[in-house]
Amino acid sequence: MKKTIYSMLIISVIAFASCSITRVACVGDSITEGAGLAVQSKTGYPVILNTILGEKYEVLNNGRSGATMLKKGNLPYWNCNEFSNTFVYKPNIIVIKLGTNDTKPNNWKPNNFEKDYQAMIDTFKTIPTHPKIYLCLPVPVFATKWGINDSTVVNGVIPIVEKLALKNNLPIINLYEGMKNQGANFPDNIHPNEAGVKEMAKIVASQLIK
Repeated sequence: MKKTIYSMLIISVIAFASCSITRVACVGDSITEGAGLAVQSKTGYPVILNTILGEKYEVLNNGRSGATMLKKGNLPYWNCNEFSNTFVYKPNIIVIKLGTNDTKPNNWKPNNFEKDYQAMIDTFKTIPTHPKIYLCLPVPVFATKWGINDSTVVNGVIPIVEKLALKNNLPIINLYEGMKNQGANFPDNIHPNEAGVKEMAKIVASQLIK
C-alpha cells in the first residue's frame, strides 16, 4: 500500500513538473533554422532563446530553410514536416517568423500572403493547448539576394503582418527595427551569424517574458 502511494506521488510530481514547463515552438525559415551557422543545433536562435528563458521553458527549433508562408510559394511551410511537428509538440507559445522567402518575385502575391498567413493563425489556434501566438516582423534584408529583397519586406510583408496582428489581437516582435543596426552580423546580407543570432534571441526573449 505504501509503495503504491509512493508511486502515485512520484507520478504526480512528474506530471506537475511537465505541466509547469512552457513549451515554445519557433516557426520559421532558414533564419530560424540557423543557416550559415557553424553548428545549428548549438547556436541557432531558438537554442539561444532556450538558454535565456531558463529552465521553466523548453524551445523547439521548427525552422525550415527556404520555407514560405505562401501555400503556392517555392517551398510552402505548410508542406514541411516542421509544420506537423508544431502540432505534435503541443506548444504553449508559437513564434512565427516567416515572410523573407515570400519576397522573391516568383513567390510574392500580397493577397495570397495575407490569406495564407491568416489561415496559419487560425490553424494554430486549433491546437488543444491554446498557444499564445507571436508574429515577427522579418529581419532586414541588407542586400537583395536570391530574389529576397528589403523593399518587399518593408512595403509588403510588414504592413500585412501588422494588419493581421491588429485584426487577431496578437503581439508583434519587431525584429526589423531591432536588427536594422546589425548589418555587420549578416555576412551574406540575409542570414545572421552567431553574434546576430544572439541579438535576435534577446529581442524575442524580451517579448516572451513581458
